[in-house]
Amino acid sequence: MSIWSRILDALSALRHGESLSAVFDRLRSAPERSVGFTIAVIALGAKMAKADGQVTRDEVTAFREVFHIPPEAETAAGRVFNMARQDVAGFEDYAARITAIFGSGAAALSDLLEGLFHIAVADGTYHPDEEAFLRRVQEIFGLTERQFRQIRARHVAGAEPDPYEVLGIAPDASVKEARSAWRALVRENHPDRMIARGVPEEAVRMAERRMQAINRAWDDISAAK
Repeated sequence: MSIWSRILDALSALRHGESLSAVFDRLRSAPERSVGFTIAVIALGAKMAKADGQVTRDEVTAFREVFHIPPEAETAAGRVFNMARQDVAGFEDYAARITAIFGSGAAALSDLLEGLFHIAVADGTYHPDEEAFLRRVQEIFGLTERQFRQIRARHVAGAEPDPYEVLGIAPDASVKEARSAWRALVRENHPDRMIARGVPEEAVRMAERRMQAINRAWDDISAAK
């Protein structure tokens, strides 16, 4: 059974009166965590896209860039997205449920927030209501202020990150310390690592922008030393 078929089964249970809590409780173990992750991205992405008052074609396109949706799953994915984007009500519950699956502060939640930022800025603007939405999601996810700023800096124009902040090291760190941090981040963002922590294979591309920033930070620091 494909991941999209399993997603539809979960949504069918919701439509037939099963609680969101009960549905997500069944998605706690691998490989079902990837189903929960995908549902959360779709639901939160749709609700976040609506947070600034409208869902644009660019934002829908951005969602498709986060997830490769096979032709046979187009109808299913569209149904999920359309169900979720009616309004922003209920996004906190989805964020809390996915946090319960992966654990507060988990790397997979940082992956998810990365995808939401990608959708947020797809229409060329970053609306204050989108900032408020993403800030609240960050709080529920248990991610740090530094993590939020790092992700925002990679996506929001004019918010170029400090290379030391990108690598999570002090401004006076040595080249050896910077290299060690860079290597650790490269390992952490390897596709195999992401899939192992429950990120669907279709969503691994979310790490591409992050890896570009990590490598650029290391290049900047090593060149300046």
